Amino acid sequence: MSRYEEAKKIYEGLGVDTEEAIKRAAAAPVSVHCWQGDDVTGFDSREALSGGIQTTGNYPGKARTPEELMADLDTAMSLVPGKKKLNLHASYAVFGDGDRADRDAIKPRHFDAWVDFAVKRGMGIDFNPTFFSHPMVKDGLTLSSPDEKVRRFWTEHGKRCLEISSYFAEKTGQPCVMNIWIPDGYKDIPADRTGPRKRFAQSLDEILSVPYDKSRVFVCLESKVFGIGLESYTVGSAEFCTNYVNTRKITPMMDNGHYHPTETVSDKISSMLLFNDRLALHITRPVRWDSDHVVLFDDETREIAREIVRNGLERVFIATDYFDASINRISAWVTGLRSVRKALLCALLEPSARMKELQDENRMTELMILGEELKTAPLGDVWEELLRREGVPSEYADRVLEYEREVLVKRV
Repeated sequence: MSRYEEAKKIYEGLGVDTEEAIKRAAAAPVSVHCWQGDDVTGFDSREALSGGIQTTGNYPGKARTPEELMADLDTAMSLVPGKKKLNLHASYAVFGDGDRADRDAIKPRHFDAWVDFAVKRGMGIDFNPTFFSHPMVKDGLTLSSPDEKVRRFWTEHGKRCLEISSYFAEKTGQPCVMNIWIPDGYKDIPADRTGPRKRFAQSLDEILSVPYDKSRVFVCLESKVFGIGLESYTVGSAEFCTNYVNTRKITPMMDNGHYHPTETVSDKISSMLLFNDRLALHITRPVRWDSDHVVLFDDETREIAREIVRNGLERVFIATDYFDASINRISAWVTGLRSVRKALLCALLEPSARMKELQDENRMTELMILGEELKTAPLGDVWEELLRREGVPSEYADRVLEYEREVLVKRV
């Protein structure tokens, strides 16, 4: 009997169907953030990374062109099981000769190279307007700026991105999640907290005035606690974003690095899905606040996955969001994405209905015992079976380092 067959029997004893768990874990789309491959540089601007964002490290071999980034993505995704989507920022537009456009004038055609890339691989595309690393970010402000010219530029950028998101949904035949996040805020204590938020709401309303199919494009709004250089006040706070989302009937986005250190997004998921049809997540690892470390198979990642599964896997848009330039960037992608997929499998290998029943009947002793038994159940053997069925190798360090020797170190 194979190790998987033995594991299957053990899980059957716990009331879990491993075949169903493998099937569902592999079928859940996870959106792959393109910006890990080039340290959030993009292709549309020479501006240094700014807007409360910082990438640390200078590991050799970062992608410098769309072709290099696509090749790196292909390599990473070949080592990750399950269904994937592509997550793009607007700054990754690919311009032809004489066809460059500023962010307030980008068109769907500027992303045709990415559409071709995704369609050939059967992937959908998610999208993010890029409200940072640009000269029109004035005094750390974009959509909330008191300068009408600045606000108009960024509002137009949001409108163009909504049109592009509709284009992605049409061309790929898959829903497009368009996530809005702005860096706006102040380094020190502001005299007026209301004005910037009022202007932000008005700018968002104008962006959303662009007609779009709400069954194919899901507009999200992402909050943040603070950014580097914006420590005292953030316009797009959790309270602002939650209220805006609920009153405009769009989709909430939660990044688990964008909350206070004692808060956990896993605890928030059930509340959000109680009052929203859908929820979008950016999964990261905030060692210190929003430090965006590579996702690991750690306690919070597993707990997030449990809450996703318990509240409806099909109701949650899952994406990764981190950038580490201190290690091999391909390995960063692979490790993080595999950790998310493994956490989903782990959650699907729990007898959730049985555990809920024990809780409702106040049989907390039995619930604790069952939870402890699950910790040593043979998840690894089921994971290996998922990898085998997906045609993905179990060990990937050698593959990553071989690609580094043959490709990455030659980039100068």
